[in-house]
Amino acid sequence: MKKIYTRPASLKEAHFHYCPGCGHGIINRLIAEVIDEMGLRGKAICVAPAGCGMLVYNYFDIDTLESAHGRGAAVATGIKRVRPDNLVFSYQGDGDLAAIGTAEGFHAANRGELITVIFVNNGVYGMTGGQMAPTTLKEQITTTTPSGRNPVSAGHPVRVCEVFSVLDGTSYLERVAVNSPSGIKKTKKAIAKAFQHQINRTGFSLVEILSPCPTNWKMSPIESFRWIDEVMTKQFPLGVIKEVKC
Repeated sequence: MKKIYTRPASLKEAHFHYCPGCGHGIINRLIAEVIDEMGLRGKAICVAPAGCGMLVYNYFDIDTLESAHGRGAAVATGIKRVRPDNLVFSYQGDGDLAAIGTAEGFHAANRGELITVIFVNNGVYGMTGGQMAPTTLKEQITTTTPSGRNPVSAGHPVRVCEVFSVLDGTSYLERVAVNSPSGIKKTKKAIAKAFQHQINRTGFSLVEILSPCPTNWKMSPIESFRWIDEVMTKQFPLGVIKEVKC
């Protein structure tokens, strides 16, 4: 029989540690597929975050290193500046990029650093117990907002792509989701396009990926997939937010 599905060469033979229904495993595989298909395996360098994605070095069979919490964009910037011919990307969650790492990500984008950020938005702090994140929706229940997020006291959800879109240094910003087959295909294309913008040196690129977190959302995987479509995308609409000519 013809083999139509196999493990990407850029993924190690290791079992993911992610919870059932989590989107991280899907995203990890998509990144590996894109790296293989674009012939970037010998050039790609990943900067791993604090959080659920911190163990990507156990899965990616490419050069990968850990950064301090929130410092992924700063570390990626340093690597890219000394190794300009490499493809350098950070892999960051909403707490990592949009909270403790706000300054690093914002100013890397504003400077037009030639890096790519893969931004996984699941609306909560995943690894540490489901606390409210900058992207937590209004009235969303978390361990630190048991009555729901109140924007009067806790502020409003942060739309990272829209914030970064006004910066002159950004060249490509797209928001996608991995809760459906069609969404997964669009996510893969977005990752490839972001990498191409880096290769073409057009500026800073970022792909925001809406990802399910059934464990901390207290939902089944199927419920969490539906919740992204029915609730989350109302606050975080999908699509290309900004793209300059590549």
